[in-house]
Order: sequence, then structure tokens, then C-alpha cells
Amino acid sequence: MVRRILEKLTAPVRGLHQAAYVLAGLTLASQALALLRDRLFAHAFGAGEVLDLYYAAFKVPDLVFALVASLVSAYVLIPRIAGASKEDSRKLLSQTASFLFIAGGALCLALAFFAPSILFALFPQTQVSPLAADFVTLGRLLLIQPILLGLSGIITSVTQVERRFVLFALSPVLYNLGIIAGSVFLYPVYGLPGIGMGVVAGAVLHLLVHIPVVAKAKLIPRLVIPSPRVILSVIADSVPRSLALAMGSLTTLLLIMLAAGTGKGSVSVFTLAGNLAAVPLSLIGASYATAAFPVLAESIEAKKFDAFRATLSAAARHIIFWSAIVSVLTLVLRAHIVRILLGTGAFDWNATRLTAAILALLILALMAQGLVLLASRAFYAAQKSWNPLLIQIAGAIISVAGAWGALALADAVPAVRYFVESLLRVEDVDGSGILLIAFGAAAGQIVTGILALITLRTVAPGVAHSLLRPMFEGLGAAILGGAAAYGVLSFAGNLAPATTLIVIFLEGAMAGMVGLTVAGAVLFLLENREFKDLIDSLKRMQVSKALKPSGAVLSDHSAS
Repeated sequence: MVRRILEKLTAPVRGLHQAAYVLAGLTLASQALALLRDRLFAHAFGAGEVLDLYYAAFKVPDLVFALVASLVSAYVLIPRIAGASKEDSRKLLSQTASFLFIAGGALCLALAFFAPSILFALFPQTQVSPLAADFVTLGRLLLIQPILLGLSGIITSVTQVERRFVLFALSPVLYNLGIIAGSVFLYPVYGLPGIGMGVVAGAVLHLLVHIPVVAKAKLIPRLVIPSPRVILSVIADSVPRSLALAMGSLTTLLLIMLAAGTGKGSVSVFTLAGNLAAVPLSLIGASYATAAFPVLAESIEAKKFDAFRATLSAAARHIIFWSAIVSVLTLVLRAHIVRILLGTGAFDWNATRLTAAILALLILALMAQGLVLLASRAFYAAQKSWNPLLIQIAGAIISVAGAWGALALADAVPAVRYFVESLLRVEDVDGSGILLIAFGAAAGQIVTGILALITLRTVAPGVAHSLLRPMFEGLGAAILGGAAAYGVLSFAGNLAPATTLIVIFLEGAMAGMVGLTVAGAVLFLLENREFKDLIDSLKRMQVSKALKPSGAVLSDHSAS
């Protein structure tokens, strides 16, 4: 039984769309656990100090991961091991893992020693908190996480090259299970540090799940003295991506620092709304970008430039297709989504409304974020690693400057704040200044997406132009589907007041299904190419699960 389960988990997945849907399906499980985690946090802590401290404590470890762990990540290693011998691959993995363990570990130890000074300088209001000591302990515990996730990122290069996408997508599921266990079982005993213990446990599971594939391939890294020549060669290719990730983490840190100044609970609602917006991004943009990356890298290695452009175009079209529909439906159903997922316990109605308003702003950038993820993979595969960095720098400047400028303008001209509050129906909710920060963040992400498409022609001429049709068709179908969903909500609201969870869920589910049906019907009538690809891929996946080449039932459900 165990052997059959392992065979299913480690079976390769072939085909871009099949791989993307497998990744999306397992990512959905991971995101469901992440949402359960957030619901537990919202229920227990509400939008208050405890949750603010928890999210703030993550920012320094996230920056460490971006600056150090990403120097030797899978995105740089995959093109190097895609066509290399086993011996060369094993040596490269050993060198990079050893470098991360030694250099990254030393940096994290130093940061842990100076943690009180660093955390209180970034978030001065926490110094007078009764939870200040726990905040520092949590920050120190979380510094273990980037090393573990970095090591996992190194060996997952083998998992992706071998097309073992099930294991790749399973690792964040286990990570979230660790965090949930920490919040449920360890927090009542140890307080905030207990949640940190759960995070570390989840990171360990994130790493260990890849061991079967790496062991089978005989590519388990060994601890060695890193060779400066090898490491510098990898870092030379990695620095642009590492700086690009660091720019993203730095942007988030600056936005959270701005959010912390707008009132207690603002960090919580901003982060929770961002986590909700990250669900469709993971399901759509990240799934297609991850599935496409090994194919893009192999196409460049084999100098099959037509195949490179075809893969890139197909993935981008489907990102646009799904993002348009999901964005509009999320805008319409935002209040229902937040009330169902987070509106419980200590998370009151005002926090729910404010989170829904932030979600409405952040979801506007969904399509742009997905295209940035894909374009970045294309640039890395084509060995043009500086392009994503330059794009991220521009986006970061616009995001932070936009958020700061919007706050300053709202203070100088109160009518601006009232307009935004009225537009999103939160004019009677305190702490609405956080909406201006969300506006700046979304604006920066949209500009980043536009720049990614413009610069994409340097590696894939003509691809950006081919995306106009699916963009117009997808947005048109999405708007009609959103209008239908809104009509259902209005009609249902007259029949039964949305005062209980079951009524809210049924109204939202009914409106969502009607919206998707209308959007699908429009795409069918337009003979939309992406909609046809979706139907064909689902049919092929169903057939591959039901039949062996001989016509017998598959025992491992892994064909295709």
C-alpha cells in the first residue's frame, strides 16, 4: 500500500496543461489549508496586536530568504542540471546546499543575536507591547525557516526536472499543516513562540517530502567545503533573481511598516487580504509558470526557439483567460468570500468589511502578477536574469511611492480618503487609511506586469501581441459573468437576509456558479481557444486516469 502511494506521488506528469492542472489541484489543497490557518488566526486573535506581531515577525526572515536562499534556488539550478550528467548534478547540488547551510546559517545566527534591535527599529510601536519578548523570540525562531526552505528549494530542482509535480505541489501542503499544528497545539502552551515552532516543523516537512525522488535519482547533496569557483558561477546567474526577490520582500516590508502606522489591526487585515488574493495567483499564475519553466529551459538548451515561444504563449494565454474571470467574480463576491473564510470569532464585521475592500483593490493586479511570474521564468530560462530585477525595481518604487503619496494626499485632502472609502463602502470603518496602501501596492503590480510584457519581446518576439485577443475575450466574458453573479446576489438578498453562514455560503456559491456558467457560455460562443484547450485537457486527463494503453484500468492513475 505504501509503495503504491509513493508511486502515485512520485509519478511524472507530462504535458503543459496537464501539469498546470495537477499543480493547480494540489495548490488548491495547500491554499485551502492556508485559508484554514488564516481562519483559525482570525477566529482566535481577530484583527489585533497578536496577529500584527505574528505577520511582522516574518518580514526579516522573508528578506533573508530572498537575499541568500534564492542565490542557489531551483530557478537557477534547473537549467544547469536539465542536460547534465548525474555526477555533475550531484556535485552542483552538494556545493550549493553546503554554501546555503554554512553562509546562510551564519547570517541567521548574527541576525538572531541582534533581533531585538532590528525588530524594534522596524516596528517601534512593538517595543512597548506586553508581548515584546515573545515577538523577539518568534522572530528568532523564524530565522530557521529560510535555511530549511532554501535547502528544499535546491533539491526541488530535481523534482521539477523529473516532472514530479505532485510532490512539488505537496510540499506547501505539509508546510501549512505544520503552521496549523503550531497554532492549535503549541500556541496555547508557549504563546507566540509556539506558532513559530509550528512554522519550523512545517519547513522541515517541506524539505523532507522531496527526499524520495532525490534519493531514487542518487542526487542527495552532501556537506562539502564549497568551491568558490562553482558558487561564484551560480551566484553570478542568481544575483539578479535574488535581488528581484529581495526587492519584492523589501517592498512588502515597507508597505507593512506603513500599514503599522495606520492603526492596530491594519497589518492583520492587509496581510489576510493579501493571502486571499494569493490563492488565485498560486492556482493560476504560479501553476502555469512552474509547469512551463522546465519546458522553457529545455527548449532554450536545445535551441528550439519556436517551441519556446509556443510554450510561453500558451501559458500566458491561459493565465489571462483564468485571471480575468476570477478577478471580476472576486470583485463581485468579495464580501461573501471574506465573511465565509474569515468572519468568525474575534474577527468582527468592521474587520471583515475592511479586508474585503483591500481584497477588491489587490485582486485588480491578479493578471499582471501572473504574467510577471511567467515572464520571469522565461527570462531566467533564456539566461537574461537582469530583466526581472529591473522590472521589480520599477514596480517597487511605484508601489511604495504610490502608497506613501496616497496617504499624504489623503491627509492633505480629506475628500480623497472619503472618495476611496465611499467607493468601497467602508466610510464608517476606522483604519481605512490601509486602503490607500493597498491601492499603491496594486498600482505597482499592474505597472510591473505591463513592463514585463513590453520587455518580453527581447526573448520571445510576437508573444505579447498574441495576448490581446484572449485578454479582450476573457475580460468580456468575465464582465458578463460578473454582472450575472451580481444580479443573483441582488435577487437572493431580497429573498433571505445574509445573516447566517449557510445563507451567505449558498448566496455566494449560487452567484459564483451562475457567473462561471455565463462566462463559459460566452467563451463557447466566441469559440475561445483557451476554453477549448481547457475542455480538451480535462478530457485527456480523464481518459488517462481510466485507461492503460491496453485498455485496462491504471493502478497508479498517473498516465499522461
